[in-house]
Amino acid sequence: MARDFDDDAARRIGDANDLVLARQRDAEERISVVTTNDVIGAQEQLAQRRRLDRIWRAGAVIGWLSLLTAAIGTGISWLTTGDPARFVVGDLICGILLLMSLLTLVGVRFAGRDVSSLQRLEAHLASAQESLWKQKVKNNPDLDDRRKLYREEVTTAIEQYQADSRKYRRIHNSLQTLIMIGSASTTTIAALDTGKELTWQGVTLTVISFAITVAAMFTGYYKFRERSYFLQQTADAIEEEANAVRLGIGPYSEYGPGQEDEALKLFTQRVEQHRNEQRRRQQQLDQPADQATPTGQPPAA
Repeated sequence: MARDFDDDAARRIGDANDLVLARQRDAEERISVVTTNDVIGAQEQLAQRRRLDRIWRAGAVIGWLSLLTAAIGTGISWLTTGDPARFVVGDLICGILLLMSLLTLVGVRFAGRDVSSLQRLEAHLASAQESLWKQKVKNNPDLDDRRKLYREEVTTAIEQYQADSRKYRRIHNSLQTLIMIGSASTTTIAALDTGKELTWQGVTLTVISFAITVAAMFTGYYKFRERSYFLQQTADAIEEEANAVRLGIGPYSEYGPGQEDEALKLFTQRVEQHRNEQRRRQQQLDQPADQATPTGQPPAA
């Protein structure tokens, strides 16, 4: 009796479908890996461009300050003593700083020849991240999958809050240091200034007093310490929620192994509450001091 090959048709069709699905999953994984590598590469290039831009700005500021200091110092020496050569040491120092800053600018220019502009890199990174997100959600995941993705993205939010907090803390500490050093220098130079004529002590005293006033105004207006405090507070609160949901403690202790969806729902809700509170604080900090005061002032330094 001849064998009927239609007997295993269903099995062969099923195997073919499984093979197609396997190849499709493999292709999607490869695309996801390529897109992820593209995002990482864009982030690295963006970080390099920002680093080069910071060095460029620092070199330009040092160069202009050196040139301005040399001009002002020479002018003061000429006005007070009639001999501009008395500031020759200061001119020499300013010249060295100016030369170093110019060399830095040239080095940054050569180092950044193969790096795109900041705007182009930011656009490329945004496009790559959008492509990666579309790759993750193109299968239209359900609510549970979206909550799981949200939980993974919380780490990025925590890192951003912490980075901003460190930035504002550094700015505040730098300005506070300038205020303290400037106050001590003002007192010292004021004690040395015994004449009424235009002297280098009087000019220096005026410059330092101006710098202190500007630093105090920036510190009071931008509220760097308050921004640092509230950002770090929000980052700590979100990190606490992430650790609690991961370990099943605190408000998540009542959810068992089969209740992960409920725990993630509560986690998403509580994290969003922290982020909304941070946004409200940010808006209050941006308002004038006589109109609004942020809830929960940071402790005095």
